[in-house]
Formats: sequence, structure tokens, C-alpha cells
Amino acid sequence: MVDLLDLEFGQCRLVLAAPEDGDIESVADVAGKTVATEFPHVAEQYFAERDVEVDVVEVSGATELTPHVEMADAIIDITSTGTTLKVNRLAIVDEVLSSSVHLFAREDVADDSKVEQVVMALRSVLSADGKRYLMMNAPEERLAEVRDVIPGLGGPTVMNVEGGENGEKDGMVAVHAVVDERDVFETINELKSVGASGILVTEIERLVE
Repeated sequence: MVDLLDLEFGQCRLVLAAPEDGDIESVADVAGKTVATEFPHVAEQYFAERDVEVDVVEVSGATELTPHVEMADAIIDITSTGTTLKVNRLAIVDEVLSSSVHLFAREDVADDSKVEQVVMALRSVLSADGKRYLMMNAPEERLAEVRDVIPGLGGPTVMNVEGGENGEKDGMVAVHAVVDERDVFETINELKSVGASGILVTEIERLVE
């Protein structure tokens, strides 16, 4: 199988954790102790790679409770925010692995044009995430200042604007750029300070880079 794309959702970590007030502060400290987990094969491989001998006990749920009922000295379990571990007074000792949803394809079709189209379509959605499209009018004489505010993806797109009763240019240009969503309001204020007007902010459905 070929790993084609990280779809960037479903992120989580599989971690080794132990009671906060216990004596386990490193992987070596787990030697000779009992570790509870719903993932025994992963756990056994993890400890074998570190040459640490432990007794791995498979459980089917509520793994975080096992150290408190003396079923285990430590656990290997999935966490995303770490809240459940904190609630149960468990501290992360080490990260076993991290995970997210990926797009895979068989090796014999990974280069197929249809598969490449799917990858491009999904990547364009991921690229657009967290981005906004800005459109505005700006004085041509202050275009350098506008560019300093919104460098965008390779620089903003600039187009002439027709104005006046007879369609003559009125010294304004149209500027389009892609910016990070988190910077939108700060960017708008800076653009207004350099003379930009008619600023329009829109969402981006897809962005092909």
C-alpha cells in the first residue's frame, strides 16, 4: 500500500501513562511491572523495541481505571486532548505513536490518473482550510504598502479598475489575495490604514496550489 495523503483529521496519540503520584517517570521504570491496554500487540512491540520486559494485560474498556483498582501499574491508551488522563490523575510517560486518517492506495493503482484526481481534489480542500479570499480596491500609488500587508500566496493579484463617468482610470486598482483566517481582521485594519476600500472577505471551498 502507498500512503498518498494525510487527511488531517481523527488525530490522536497512543501513550504510555502512569499515576501522577507513582514512581514511574520513564519507560525504563515500567520494567517488571504490569501494563494494561486495549492494544496488546502494539504494546508488546513497543516494549520489545526498547528492550523493556513487562507483563501486558489486555483489557476491553475503562483502561484508565486499571491502575486505581490495582489491575496494572501503567497503561497504554489513546488520547486526543489528555483530559481523561488528567481526570484520572494519570501522567503521560511517553508517546507510543501518533495517528490520523490517511488516504492509501494499492501500489499498482497509485499512479492511476483517477487516483491522482481524487488526491488533488482532497488536497485542494485541505489547502483551503483556514484560508480566506480578500478582494478590495486600493490606491495604485500605495500598492507597495498593500503588498507589505498581504503578501499572499506568491503575492496578491492586482488588476486595473475602470472608474469615473467616462470610464477613465481613477487611480485605483483591484487587489485579490489569499490570507490565513486567523489574520483576517488584523489584515483588514492594516489595509484600511493604507487606503484600501470595498474590502470583501469570502470563504474558499478549494485551493489548488
